[in-house]
Amino acid sequence: MGRRFFVGGNFKMNGTQTFLKNLIDNLNAGQLDDNVEVVIAPPALYLDQCRKQVRKEIGVAAQNAFNATSGAYTGEISPEQLKDLSIEWVILGHSERREIFKESDDFVASKVAFALKSGLKVIACIGEKLDEREAGRTFEVVTRQLQSIAKVVNDWTNVVIAYEPVWAIGTGKVATPLQAQEVHEFIRKWLKENTSEATAENIRIIYGGSVNASNAAELAKQADVDGFLVGGASLKPEFVTIVNARI
Repeated sequence: MGRRFFVGGNFKMNGTQTFLKNLIDNLNAGQLDDNVEVVIAPPALYLDQCRKQVRKEIGVAAQNAFNATSGAYTGEISPEQLKDLSIEWVILGHSERREIFKESDDFVASKVAFALKSGLKVIACIGEKLDEREAGRTFEVVTRQLQSIAKVVNDWTNVVIAYEPVWAIGTGKVATPLQAQEVHEFIRKWLKENTSEATAENIRIIYGGSVNASNAAELAKQADVDGFLVGGASLKPEFVTIVNARI
């Protein structure tokens, strides 16, 4: 059957009740490719609203979660609390969490492992900064980030890897289809050599970084690009076009 195409929409810290209601009304009304798994990630305040409103076959993700069930962790959200709201997914290790909030590779990995153990599915983000790419260190950086996760995760069944070159997030710059394919192919080869052939074959590796309606179709043609994690464009009607990029 092959890997099912996956399109996630990361709303980041955007939206109000009214805005998100209108956005999801549009998504619910859209003719979405049945062969694509769609997941949206609204701000934490609106997870319950969005889960109740969006049609049931569309998944909902939190944008972050902590590595504990409960406790004195002011401002954090636990996987158990997400499950209590019927939230199935969580995004972890996004570059904004790594850069702005100084989350280390090992901390991200610990959150990935805890979320999986708690029964959530994880979109695990990796990717290099501009200076790292220009220095020819892209493979080194993604290897380091993958190694941290591989130390604490044995079963990758419920993991989607999002390769997001930091220099392309919110900048309007996009990795070319060939640049994206080159890194995705490297990630799959690394997983084959360091986890298992089955994991490498079955895991979905999606691309994030200024994906929009005009570039999604070409990116989707690449052999190892199994979908997208969409930022700004997920807040617009064109998100439906991106979901249908392979039609």
